[in-house]
Amino acid sequence: MNAPFVTTTATRETDPSKAVQTYPLPLLDGPARMAASPSLIELRQVYKSFATTAGTFTALRNINLRVGKGEFIAVIGKSGSGKSTLLNMLAGIDRPTSGEIWMGGTAIHRLSEGELATWRGRHIGLVFQFFQLLPMLTVVENVMLPMDFCHLWTERQRQQRAMHLLEQVELADQANKLPLELSGGQQQRAAIARALANDPPILLADEPTGNLDSKSAESVFQLFVTLAQQGKTILMVTHDNDLAKRVGRTLVLSDGEVIDEYLTHLFPAVGEAQLLAAMHKLRPVRYAPGEIIVRQGEVADKFYIVTEGSVDIIIPQRTGVELVVASMAKGQYFGEIELLHGGENIATARASLETGVAVAALDRETFAQLMAASQSAEAEIHRVADERLAEHAAAEQKEVPAAIAKADV
Repeated sequence: MNAPFVTTTATRETDPSKAVQTYPLPLLDGPARMAASPSLIELRQVYKSFATTAGTFTALRNINLRVGKGEFIAVIGKSGSGKSTLLNMLAGIDRPTSGEIWMGGTAIHRLSEGELATWRGRHIGLVFQFFQLLPMLTVVENVMLPMDFCHLWTERQRQQRAMHLLEQVELADQANKLPLELSGGQQQRAAIARALANDPPILLADEPTGNLDSKSAESVFQLFVTLAQQGKTILMVTHDNDLAKRVGRTLVLSDGEVIDEYLTHLFPAVGEAQLLAAMHKLRPVRYAPGEIIVRQGEVADKFYIVTEGSVDIIIPQRTGVELVVASMAKGQYFGEIELLHGGENIATARASLETGVAVAALDRETFAQLMAASQSAEAEIHRVADERLAEHAAAEQKEVPAAIAKADV
């Protein structure tokens, strides 16, 4: 079972005069628990097209995405880039034109409408920009509604759970009010409590802070941070770039495509159109354990980003043996020294003997264009290249006995 949701304001002093009754929390067990998986969410070559009077409009193009349990992800992009369509795919509100969507081991693209509705009620919590609370129901009745629809718990337990959730979002004292009697920030916190009603492992939030003042927006954001720390997986569509920078991972959508995350991380100042064009030139390559990627002395023409596994960087010693001087893990890059300074490879790059490696290779011209478009990236990559050159020069001067070098290799 998940740990019970705790308050996000643990450092705040409690005023005894304002204390509210605490409520035990009925926890959900059984089939609603999604199977543990390295990827809680996985999209495979997902396309979504709509027929319009002007012809076919493709909202999502070749989306390949993996999301792990407990990740807090911001989804950003211009209006019309496909952000809301992506959330609708994940929630099972809409279906892909082609491709596969796996959620906790369930292929939701294969479910019937009835099966989707049942699955969604137990596994997805939805949070909207404009709250979508039913105005004729009290706050606590709104929170109880998903439990009613999914026939979870007894009436008394639903009331207890709803009150507990409202207590944790600091709204227990507003439980019997109608939504319109609450501020915008309070309504959004009530909507989050409702989204948590059935203890779903995944929360999908579409602009949850877009209609709030800065103080309320910060309160809602911190609520999501706490939920992610407790194991909830959260995807939040936002136009607030400051908030997006504070989450663990950011997806950038442009013209229906997710721009490669490694490129957006390495070249943050580059515009979406240029990053998208560069992504189309990335070439994924997988190397078997021990396979050579580039060899010392060969002409260099590519920039490499490690996407899975690791790479060993090897240089020869004066003793005649080869020495592993560095290891590049997922998210790191190599090949920049040669592209920046010209000439031949100064070292050999070999796929890890244990894991092998997958890399994304970028041609020299595209690399140069990205560097020219981002002064900060250019400065950082030059700094790393200079450090590596110094380390390489020092390693070449070392005398390592053959037996030790062979053991390292």
